[in-house]
Parts: sequence; C-alpha cells; structure tokens
Amino acid sequence: MAEVVKKPVKITETILRDAHQSLIATRMTTEQMLPIVDKLDKVGYHSVECWGGATFDASLRFLKEDPWDRLRKLRDGFKNTKLQMLFRGQNILGYAPYADDVVEYFVQKSIANGIDIIRIFDCLNDLRNLETAVRATKKEKGHAQIALSYTLGDAYTLDYWMDIAKRIEDMGADSICIKDMAGLLLPYTATELVSALKSATSLPIQLHTHYTSGEASMTYMKAVEAGVDVIDTAMSPFALGTSQPATEVMAAAFRGTPYDPGFDMELLAEIAEYFRPIREDAIASGLLNPKNLGVNIKTLQYQVPGGMLSNLTSQLKDMHAEDKFYEVLEEVPRVRKDFGEPPLVTPSSQIVGTQAVMNVIAGERYKMVTKETKDLLSGKYGATVKPFNPDVQKKCIGDAKVITYRPADDIEPQLPTLEKEMSQWKQQDEDVLTYALFPQVAVDYFKYRQAQQTKIDMTAADEKNKAYPV
Repeated sequence: MAEVVKKPVKITETILRDAHQSLIATRMTTEQMLPIVDKLDKVGYHSVECWGGATFDASLRFLKEDPWDRLRKLRDGFKNTKLQMLFRGQNILGYAPYADDVVEYFVQKSIANGIDIIRIFDCLNDLRNLETAVRATKKEKGHAQIALSYTLGDAYTLDYWMDIAKRIEDMGADSICIKDMAGLLLPYTATELVSALKSATSLPIQLHTHYTSGEASMTYMKAVEAGVDVIDTAMSPFALGTSQPATEVMAAAFRGTPYDPGFDMELLAEIAEYFRPIREDAIASGLLNPKNLGVNIKTLQYQVPGGMLSNLTSQLKDMHAEDKFYEVLEEVPRVRKDFGEPPLVTPSSQIVGTQAVMNVIAGERYKMVTKETKDLLSGKYGATVKPFNPDVQKKCIGDAKVITYRPADDIEPQLPTLEKEMSQWKQQDEDVLTYALFPQVAVDYFKYRQAQQTKIDMTAADEKNKAYPV
C-alpha cells in the first residue's frame, strides 16, 4: 500500500445546510445567514454546503422563501468560496425518481444559480440512479462528487467499497464522499476504509459523518491520518449531537501538525459568536430539542440515523403508541434485512422505518404495507446489495412485475407537461422545477408570493397617491 502523504486537511462547512437540518429541522432563514457570509467567506473552506437536502422543501413549506432566491443571494455573498449542494440522484431533492429531462434541467439551473460542487447519492448505492446527474453536472462544468451511503452488513466489505469506488471513477466523477449519515463509522474502521479507497482510486476522498454515536471526531482524526482529503464540520453552536463535529475543535486538534488547515481561530470564534443567539433562540422556542445534542449509542445497535429516530418518535406519538418505541427499533433491522439490507438514508430510511412501525402496530408483519414498500420490492427504487426476502416480497406485492433495469427508463419526459400545468404561476424558469419537486407545496408558495407582490404593489400605489394626490 502506498505511503500516506501528510498534508493539510480541507474542510467543508455545513452550518448553512446539514447542521441546521440535523438540529433544527432546516429552519434557519436566509435573513439569518446573510449577515455572516462575509466572515465565512474569509475562513478558507474547501467549500460551504448551503443548499439541497431538505433546504428546498423546508424553505417553501415552512419559511415561505424561494430556495432559488436564497442560492442567488448566497452566491453574491461568497466571492472566494465554492458552494456545495446535496442531490438525491434520480430523486433530485424529492422522494421518488424523476425523468431524465427534469434531472438534467435541475442540475443546469443549480449550477447557473451558483452551485459549484454537487454531491450526488443514491439511497441504495445503485450507480445507475446517478448516471444522469453526473453526466449533467459534467456538461455544465460543475464538480460531480458521488457519495457512497455508508452502512454495515455482511455485503458491505472492503472489497465492495473498493469495487464501487473504481466504478465511480470510471463514471467520470471528480471525487468520492463517504456519507456516514448515521454515525456508524468507527475510528479504526475509518483507517481501513480510507486506506482501501485510496488504494482503489486516485479520486479525492471526502468524509461526512454525524456525531450521533459520539465517535465522529475520533473517526475524523483517524481518517485524516489515513489520507482523507476533506472532512465535513459545523460551527460549534450547531455542531455535535445529530450534526457534525465542530469546525473549531477539528481545526484546533490539527494545529501545528502537517494536517493543519490553517484557519484563523479568532475569525472562527467571531463566526461562532454570531450563531450562538440563533441556537439559544432555537432552544428557548423548543425548535432545538436538547435530546438531539446528546450521544445516542443505540445508533450503533440499530443503525438508525438521528433524523430517522425522531421521525419514528413522532409517528408513534401521532398514533398514541409511544410505548412501542423499542419494539419498533428492534423491528427496523429485521425489515431492513427483508428489504435487501439497504443503507438507511432518505428515502430508504423512511420506507423501512414506516414499515417497521406498521408491522408493530398491526401485530402482524406486513399485514399493512405502504405504496413505497411495494415500489421498493418491485425494483422501482433500484437494486439492493442483497436480494429481497422472497416470502416477504410475495406477501407484499404478490405476482406484480419486478423490474431489474434502471427505474427511470420507465419515466417519459416530464418537463413539457409540468410547464403546462404550472404556467399561470411562472415568474422565472426555475419555478417549473420547484413545481416538479413539490407540486402542492409549490402552488401554496406561489399563491403566497403573488399575495405578497399584490400587497407591495398596493402599498406603492398608496404612497404615490399621498405624494401626488389626484
């Protein structure tokens, strides 16, 4: 194995996307972000992750903001730093596959509005579901990073990860990210994994993890020593718990070593000071639940990401069945095994989690089955690393057709129909993509936007009449 070159580690800052998605349900507003952009831009980050994931949905649904407008404002502010987004492969930022024309157009508009790096992943690690997004990113001269959804199980050997890394390089990707959404990657395993990937590919390797299990900072330390090129961190007010390790802590840990990222600690302290009141307000309002800040070692036992744990809790609360929580946690690995051992990340985590809840509540496994479970077992999300449990598959879908080709091959071009459906609301090209991803939420937002515009116009007319009375 080649000798590891000791070099400064690069850092991607997650405070504007995954950190607040993980801790406060993606509720940070553009208005809260913009005043600190100038200082963030001076740090010297490899990139700032600020878009994609759940930010799009949450902006429209809860904040009544246009996510495209947020991206353009952030792009205007960040003069020296690359902007990064998270992209769910053929699912874009939604929960089901879209036609290739929608994927291509979304990539085109994301890069045109300011994104430099697109981190593309698939919940099953089925590379066929990433091909269109990677090709589109390269066409638009963006950086295509493929993220491997990290998980545990018999099939996920070092050989599996090395083989998939080689295939990613062959696809034309620019870098690879180990996406450890549940905080399952342990420190010494990280050494082995990073070393194996480095021997299999010449692509830069980035590591993304969550602090949920309490291992993440140690995992980063061992990964950096093994030669990982970039790590994802969050400014301390929105770090730890279900978020990432703290930026200042990791920068301080590597100070004076060959891995030192060279950050100005005073500048980082000023940035942390800016975010602290936002955190305090979130705790006071109940938006930030202190439970999400602790260590949950059950993550390693059940392999359930932090976001999925909170989803299960709220589902059971709605059903007045909170006493079934541990039964459901024990059912999750069994359902996952029946479903071909997929990584648990959006949307596979929701599919497995909801089915586990139904199995426990019904008192009989697979007596009630969701549409998404049927789609997964019919191959409509792609191929899993292991075969489905044939008995479970038969019980859930009977003799329904099971596809083995790329699911999006069945989807006809969608853009012309979408354009027609939403034409009355269109104020910018991007609106059709907003509608494509979340039709009802988008229309609600478009109505709100129109009402706000009418209000502004009426106010302006009133002011004009006061100034120049008829």
